[in-house]
Amino acid sequence: MRILLVLAHPLTDSFAAGVAATAKAALEKSGHSVDLLDLYREGFDPRLQEQERRGYFDTLYDTAGVDEIVARLRAADGLILVFPQWWFNFPAILKGFFDRVFAPGVAFDHEQSGGRILPRLTNIKLFWALTTTGSPWWVVKLYMGNPVRRLLKRGIAAFCARDVKFRMISLHDMDRVTATRRAAHLARIEKALKQI
Repeated sequence: MRILLVLAHPLTDSFAAGVAATAKAALEKSGHSVDLLDLYREGFDPRLQEQERRGYFDTLYDTAGVDEIVARLRAADGLILVFPQWWFNFPAILKGFFDRVFAPGVAFDHEQSGGRILPRLTNIKLFWALTTTGSPWWVVKLYMGNPVRRLLKRGIAAFCARDVKFRMISLHDMDRVTATRRAAHLARIEKALKQI
């Protein structure tokens, strides 16, 4: 399987970068091909451009500013996102990735009669998120209703890909976790990825 592994963290020595490295190594060890897209290192501009927004409902949406990334997404069989949750949401650069790359003609098509959108990422069979939160699990799940999981699973994955296998693995309370818990989390990710 060819996996597009997207990392969204500004620090090269972050735990997220460690998660991405662990994921890449585990996937490659299992025989998968991994294309690492480090949004910060590759200088991705998350800002939706004027011509992109103006053409959002046009038949030929202008992806010229992100053509290389669109090609990488179209070449993938699976998508794995690695990112921290900040303020119970995506980092801005990852939100911009969705805004600019998961565009009409790429991730979905507008139904001709208007209204709903039709999934277009038929190549994506696996959609995972490997993430961390600063808050304890109960704040994320019980108090906030797990907003990032809902957005990814019910929104982006369901609307853009058919019959996709979705999974999210999170390490909560990141600000207080011990080195032992971090190592255990990396081992959990490695074990889960070996089952793909």
